[in-house]
Parts: sequence; C-alpha cells; structure tokens
Amino acid sequence: MIKKIILLADDDRDDAEMFCEALADIDENIICHCAENGSEALKMIEKQNEIPEVVFLDLNMPIMNGWECLKQLKSDERYKNIPVIMISTSSYKNDMDTAANLGAVCYFIKPTNFKDLKEVLRSITLNLENGLKESLSNLETNKYLYVFL
Repeated sequence: MIKKIILLADDDRDDAEMFCEALADIDENIICHCAENGSEALKMIEKQNEIPEVVFLDLNMPIMNGWECLKQLKSDERYKNIPVIMISTSSYKNDMDTAANLGAVCYFIKPTNFKDLKEVLRSITLNLENGLKESLSNLETNKYLYVFL
C-alpha cells in the first residue's frame, strides 16, 4: 500500500491529536506529521524525503503563524505546488479571502465534534493519490469547508 503523508501545523495539542486520530480511522495508510507552528512545519518539510500530499495550517500559532508559513511555502519553488488547507475556528470572510489570495486551496473551519471532523477529512483524503485539487473541486461547500479552486 502507498503511504499518504499529511502535515498538520497546529499549536493546540488536543486538536492535533483528534485530527490525527480521525485520519488514522479513515485510512491506516495515512501518516500524519504534526508541527506546533509554521517554522517547525517548514523545517519538517525540508527534512522529509517525501513531500506531503497536503499541508493543513492553523491560522493562529506562536513563533510563525499559518499566514506566514503559507507565504513561505508558496514563494519557494520546491514547495509552491503543495496543496495547503488553512484551518481555524474563525469563520470570518476576511480570513477566507486572505487564505484564497495567498494560495491556499481551501479554508477549513474546525468542527466541534469528532464525527464532523472525520467526515470532512474523509472527503479531503479519499482521493489524495488522484490529486487533491481535482477531488476538492468536486466537493460541495459545507458548513466547515470552503474550496477556492
């Protein structure tokens, strides 16, 4: 089986644990790497032999927030094509617009329960090997996920 690498940058350990647990329930071939901030996420990407299929970035993190990390990823030739999904508890339209303008493929509002988180992550990860952008374009916007393609 082909392993699917996902990188999550989120300083909330409980959210990160729930996120990785949901991914493990969805597909045992998903490997979830976690970073506590954007700077750590960038270092992890540089150290890995394989580039992640998708990067999830929380907006508000210490040291380097999600916006700063997204800008660096999109300005680096090696990483600019990695799909990035911004995640936050915020549902402000301005945050969604900023994410789209900076090159994120979608904006994911953190669900308040495990079932909804798992449902959205299942939609995102089902077709990673076939190309995330293509599978996202087929998703309908729901109350948690806003696609920018």
